[in-house]
Amino acid sequence: MISSGPLEDRLAIRELVESYNDAVMRHDGDAWGANWAEDGSWTLPGGSAVEGRKNIRAAWEGAMSNFSFVGFFASAGPIVVDGNNATGTWYQQEFLHQKDGVKRNITGLYQDTYVKTGGRWYFKARVYSIMNAEETQG
Repeated sequence: MISSGPLEDRLAIRELVESYNDAVMRHDGDAWGANWAEDGSWTLPGGSAVEGRKNIRAAWEGAMSNFSFVGFFASAGPIVVDGNNATGTWYQQEFLHQKDGVKRNITGLYQDTYVKTGGRWYFKARVYSIMNAEETQG
């Protein structure tokens, strides 16, 4: 599939993902949470969807408390914009250093839904799946 829709919107969605990844790398919960729609939904492997910006941020902060370092990098698949709604695919590379010494390298896939509100794009839903994972003891 090829990306489609206004280039300006596709660029803004790329910047949304970059803002998300930057906040992960800096462990910045305020910046990370600001990328979500108030009624957003976040689904991780093996779990049910976390609903609402406040709950999503709390779940993220809990998960991030386990790591001393996180490297988080995205590569774009197609982004399709239709008015104030859009979908996107992102391939994610994660380097996770847990506080217990375990190091994990993960290649994952985000299937996203976005919504444009007040002239700004937000994550409406992110569904994450793991494509490959490797784990070593530090």
